[in-house]
Formats: sequence, structure tokens, C-alpha cells
Amino acid sequence: MARSLSNLLFKGLSFSGTAARPATIAPASFYLSGLRYNTSVPNEPDTHDDFKPTNKLESSDLSLKDLVEKDVKDNPVMLYMKGGPEHPQCGFSSLAVRVLKLYEVPLASRNILEDPELKSAVKAFSHWPTFPQIFIKGEFVGGSDIILNMHQSGELKEKLKDISGSQEKKSE
Repeated sequence: MARSLSNLLFKGLSFSGTAARPATIAPASFYLSGLRYNTSVPNEPDTHDDFKPTNKLESSDLSLKDLVEKDVKDNPVMLYMKGGPEHPQCGFSSLAVRVLKLYEVPLASRNILEDPELKSAVKAFSHWPTFPQIFIKGEFVGGSDIILNMHQSGELKEKLKDISGSQEKKSE
């Protein structure tokens, strides 16, 4: 009798957790041990400002389109990437940085992961869907695969030859 009671209790515990609260995965949320976890931040008025996504460019008077134009115009080599040159956050961005660093040119960058609206603005500006995006002397060149091919053919060396490596490198 004690054995059947312990089996019933054990079965009740193990099955009630899965039957009453199934583990489901929904977009941006999931259930685990009966608790709901959400990976998105609601735009509710009662959400504290510390937990809302921030946009570092909100305080600027520039529109994102103007910001991209200014970046491309003001920087001989401009890289829109995932992460930064010192800590790239994807293999393609890392490859682009490694190739460009071979030429010791000043490298300006913006992390598109920090602002989804910036990411969209850069895509609209260049009419190119993927990242990283590299601009040299105000001209959109392409991504890491194109930079690598240009490096291998010697075309990149020619394109970067008049950009001094002695200028101070910029990164944001």
C-alpha cells in the first residue's frame, strides 16, 4: 500500500507538471517550470525606463539617414558591423575588420546591433540587405566577401593607397 501510494504521488508530481503546464516555446517567450519568461520588452507605460530599449541617437538633431550620410562622407573608411572593430560579434564582421586592418587605415564603425533603426537606415541608404557594410571614400563597396576578393586581387590596396594610416582611428 505504501509503495502504491508513493508511486501515485511520484507519478502525480511528474505528470502534473507537464500536463498542467506544458513547456511551449512561443515567439519571444517561453514557459519553464510553470513560469513565463519573455525576451522582449513591452512598450507599456508602467515599464520602468531602466528596462526599456535605449536609442543613443535620440538626443541628436540628425535623422538616421543624415547620420549615415555624414558618417560615410566624414570617414575615409566607414564600417557598419555587428559589434566593434575590437570585438566583432559575427564572423563576417570579424573578417572585414581583419582585412581592413592589414592596410593600417583609419577605421570608423558603428555597431548596428545597438540600434535596429540604424540598421534599417543603413540598408535603405546602401540598398544592400546584409552586414557588414563597408564604405570607402564615400562609396559603398560591399560586405566582407567583396572586401576579401578585392584584397586578393590587389584592388583594395589601390583603393586605399591615398588614405593615410597615420590618422587617428575612430570607433563608436
